[in-house]
Amino acid sequence: MEKQNNIFSLVDLVSYQTGSVVSKTLIEKKTGTVTLFAFDKGEGLSEHTAPFDAMVLVLDGMAEISIAGNPVKVRQGEMIIMPGNKPHALRAVEQFKMMLTMIRS
Repeated sequence: MEKQNNIFSLVDLVSYQTGSVVSKTLIEKKTGTVTLFAFDKGEGLSEHTAPFDAMVLVLDGMAEISIAGNPVKVRQGEMIIMPGNKPHALRAVEQFKMMLTMIRS
C-alpha cells in the first residue's frame, strides 16, 4: 500500500481474486468500521441482519443489493444505505469493489 501525505486510492487498496471475496479493514473503532471489499463476479454475502446502519459506496463495477427483499443494482460511484435491523444481501453482477462504512451508535 503506497501512502503519500495520507492520500490513498481506495480502488487500489484491495484486489480481485478469482472465485473469492477479499476484504481489508481500514478503520476499526468502537463507534464503527470502514472496510474495503473486492468481489469476483457471482460472489456475494448471504442475507443477514446487522443492528447498525451501514453505507455501501461502490468503487468499481456493479452489485445487486437486496434490502428487506427489495433488490436494486448499484454501480460505480453510487451508494446505498442499508438500515439496521433490516435483512440485506448482496451479489456481484460483475466484479465489483465497495467501501462499507458501519456506524455503531
